[in-house]
Amino acid sequence: MERRKFLKKAAVGAGTVAAASTVAAPAIAQGRQEMVIVSSWGRDFPGLGTSAQRLAQRITDATDGRITTRYFAAGERVGAFDVFDAVASGNAQAYTSAEYYWKGKHPAYGFFTSVPFGLTYAEQSAWIHFMGGQQLWDELAAGFGLKALVCGNTGVQMGGWFRKEIETADDLKGLKMRIPGLGGDVMAKVGASPVSLPGGQIYENLVSGAIDATEWVGPWNDYFLKFYEAAKYYYHPGMHEPGGFTAFGINKAWWDGLTKADRTTIEACCVQEAELMMAEVNANNAIYLEKLIEEHGVQVREFSDEIYDAFGEAAQEVFEETRAHSDLANRVYESFAKARAQLAKYMYTTDVGYSLKRNRVLGIRA
Repeated sequence: MERRKFLKKAAVGAGTVAAASTVAAPAIAQGRQEMVIVSSWGRDFPGLGTSAQRLAQRITDATDGRITTRYFAAGERVGAFDVFDAVASGNAQAYTSAEYYWKGKHPAYGFFTSVPFGLTYAEQSAWIHFMGGQQLWDELAAGFGLKALVCGNTGVQMGGWFRKEIETADDLKGLKMRIPGLGGDVMAKVGASPVSLPGGQIYENLVSGAIDATEWVGPWNDYFLKFYEAAKYYYHPGMHEPGGFTAFGINKAWWDGLTKADRTTIEACCVQEAELMMAEVNANNAIYLEKLIEEHGVQVREFSDEIYDAFGEAAQEVFEETRAHSDLANRVYESFAKARAQLAKYMYTTDVGYSLKRNRVLGIRA
């Protein structure tokens, strides 16, 4: 895929495209209604975009057309960062995005995408579905007239692309890095300058030198955006997003007006897509990491323990500031932290323990 053609589809200029029309009252005819979905992802963008498009089609198919979805990629109806307001206001019925984009509205939103030193995909799913996470998310979203569901995950992300080697925490000072959410706040604590950019604007800023580094998603997505043309050092693991939820945010008044059957169907579609997206991302990340190394000479580096310790200290400061924001923010953090402590012990005993021993026996090395 040519980069120019790809970026044209993936362009996600925030706030630059106005809503074409108001759809506060969904079209209803003979028991059928329209669901306008606006997205933060570019059309046909691998993983994020294609997953969102798949979900939109699945809802139409699963309801046998009772709910007909109209999907608008970033910039086609509203800008990438305008989808929250479009749905909260009733100008669209749903959005697909990452909830940490809304931390300026409430810092607790960061926990419903991913936070530094947070939960992996498996741990997040346990917290959301069975350890109180969804109930807290419902409380948070309802305050903005929304209902939110998990509809995907990008797994443990890479630490990012850097134009120069990062050997010590001091090398991060003064670095201009594209990184949103609480992860960006952590980078600020260690002396970097976090920048928030939609996906379609990252490449040009990295090439021009306007930013020195960027994180995005993982090898699959990063390969197509050709970050390797501007930065050769690809660091891991990403402390900022150990398991990035994607969210399906729905206008709550519209959601409450649906039949129980249709609400259950939409929930089932989201659960299915979350599983499919994670499987697709894992499969393709494994393939494209090899391509980045073998075809483009990308140098994969691991963050040192000294750098990770600095990240850890900064993250704790960020968490304390987040907790102080409000009672709800504190309750979200406490629920998350309790789940993390319980799940981390179990996962270390099982998943992590098994992987380490399996790889040793088979001679698998990073």
